[in-house]
Amino acid sequence: MTERSPTASDTTALYVYAVCRAEGSPALDGVSGVARDAPLRTLPLGSLTAIVQTVRAAEFTDEAWQERLTDEPELERYARAHHEVVSAVAAQAPTVPLPLATLYNAEDRAEFVLGNESARFHAALERIAHHAEWGVKVYATGSPGDVGGGAAQRPSTPSTPGNRGRPAPGAGRAYLERKRNLQARHEQQREESLRVAETVDTRVCRIAKASRRLRPHGPGTAGDHRVQVLNATYLVAEHRSAELELLVKDLRESTDAGIELSGPWVPYSFVGEV
Repeated sequence: MTERSPTASDTTALYVYAVCRAEGSPALDGVSGVARDAPLRTLPLGSLTAIVQTVRAAEFTDEAWQERLTDEPELERYARAHHEVVSAVAAQAPTVPLPLATLYNAEDRAEFVLGNESARFHAALERIAHHAEWGVKVYATGSPGDVGGGAAQRPSTPSTPGNRGRPAPGAGRAYLERKRNLQARHEQQREESLRVAETVDTRVCRIAKASRRLRPHGPGTAGDHRVQVLNATYLVAEHRSAELELLVKDLRESTDAGIELSGPWVPYSFVGEV
């Protein structure tokens, strides 16, 4: 839906944050959005309302945005400002968040394009009403060992003038056997971790209205070498949030696995391509 506007410094564009139902205008006090010199306001779309803000078009040209993508603090500022508006509206009514930097050249253009998507907006609002998004991550048990050898893995033999520098008979065979056993244990741990991940997903899906599997993340911050075997997000009814938290607590205890629960969040993952 994003449309880039002309580059003239005095040209404005319309930034759209989210869409909700028209009944009851959401309070927007206390949130400033991405533009500090223009207020947030609503744009009527028949039975829907868009949350919008007038911005300077020059700040959102392709060139300006590409430069911003290389400036992590500045990009984070825009992302936080966008999310703050979406969260404020979603706290008051079911809300479909739009992607960061959704822009239109003119108000009537925004009305036309967003109005044509009204059926999809209504379907998304119906799906997420009184629901929130929760994230669940499961980490593999155990950590990879050093299969390449080490003091504990090197075959030892008494050192005498006659055998110094020679491996003991069968030492190579014993080393390979230990290496195979270690690899087998790692594979067993991996399979067990995957079984736990499937169990967690199955149990949480019984509570959730919808779910999405995401690509597992690699090792995290320095010193965190955990292997992620499940990275999923779930759409859960608000009245079942306590049930979800209790379920995850029970799963941690019964599986002894590393399970992280995050949320509740605005259901970005379940509004479809809007």
